[in-house]
Amino acid sequence: MALSHVATAALGAGAALAAVRLRDPQVRQTAAMAGSTVARPTAAAWITDFLNAAYYAKGRTDRDLDDLRLAFTVLTTYWSQHDGRALGAGDVLRFHQAFGTARLRGSGGKTGTLDRAALLDGGVKLFGDWFPDAVQDWGRLGWGIAFPTAEAKQAHDPQRRLERAQLGPLTPPSAPIDEQVWHTYPAVEIPDVAATVDSILAVEHWPDYMSELGRFTPLRNGGLDGQTFEIEVVGFPSPRTPLFTRGYVTIHDLVTAADPEARDRWVEEVRRGFAARPEEQAPIPDGAEVHAAFDLVTHEGHFMGEAKNRLVVYSLDGRGYVRAAGTWNPMPWHLAEMYDRVGRFSQHAFWGMESPRQSMLHQLIAQTLRRVQGMGPIAVGAASEDTDETLSTR
Repeated sequence: MALSHVATAALGAGAALAAVRLRDPQVRQTAAMAGSTVARPTAAAWITDFLNAAYYAKGRTDRDLDDLRLAFTVLTTYWSQHDGRALGAGDVLRFHQAFGTARLRGSGGKTGTLDRAALLDGGVKLFGDWFPDAVQDWGRLGWGIAFPTAEAKQAHDPQRRLERAQLGPLTPPSAPIDEQVWHTYPAVEIPDVAATVDSILAVEHWPDYMSELGRFTPLRNGGLDGQTFEIEVVGFPSPRTPLFTRGYVTIHDLVTAADPEARDRWVEEVRRGFAARPEEQAPIPDGAEVHAAFDLVTHEGHFMGEAKNRLVVYSLDGRGYVRAAGTWNPMPWHLAEMYDRVGRFSQHAFWGMESPRQSMLHQLIAQTLRRVQGMGPIAVGAASEDTDETLSTR
């Protein structure tokens, strides 16, 4: 998404100006964020093709978000089992041996697609008989990876991936406060506040809360406070052509009910900021009890520019909610163009405004319910799906 949309935006200004714009160091930095740290550019085509086969190339009513989760797990597990080296063009041969026959058969409903059974069978060919059980076992699933044993999961070092990340300095909003954009997304109701907070604090499971628009992968050892995430974001220049870019955020100012003084200071700061913007809905209603909250601060090169997002879990009148609210600087031209083309819709959908399959918050809730009910994270497809027929790119 980064390279294609930046180039399109630049050319829209005319060839001469485009040539100048594309030499901008900020533009080159944004384009360099295409793809993922687990793969080289030479693997982009076959990885995209594999994810298409599992999800994006299927008819809208045939898509199951759990198949997409499973496909990502296959890729990340393969990366982990090969000493964390970036996947390249040559790895397509192993994947063709594992999945090629099922794709030709059209197990996912049409030629070239894969259903869950074919994905699991291919996983057995790649990893061994332990794989199907591991992807349904919270104790052997973490960081988007399935592990043969719980001990192997405990031994995993997530900072192997951090070593390959292009992690620049933190870039919180720095413009004068009256020039910043502040925006609140709709609250999403949660059936179990305590279980949702537990899921948020379980950082190794954040990849399991992915939507069809993206996922968060933690890159550091330790808990949520101070944790850095790689965000893999999916853009849709056409309905069946996902393009991937990434960005990085670090958690700051985690507050919980265990420290009411710190929590109340955080709440007061947020309310004070939104009080100066009566046209924008405050993210924390009067009378709400905040159970957990934190800031996600961008790093240099993030697709939102200099920005900070907040996530808050609260209850009001006996009902629980999770909600996001963002603040960002006016964007440079190339980020503003990308935001206008695909970013605004994706950002709003990811934080809960559109269908559940596009929203990380809805998927957080679905996966929390599965964990509480003792079901595996990839065991039941219907819990995370909806019935939308089309994907808008407003």
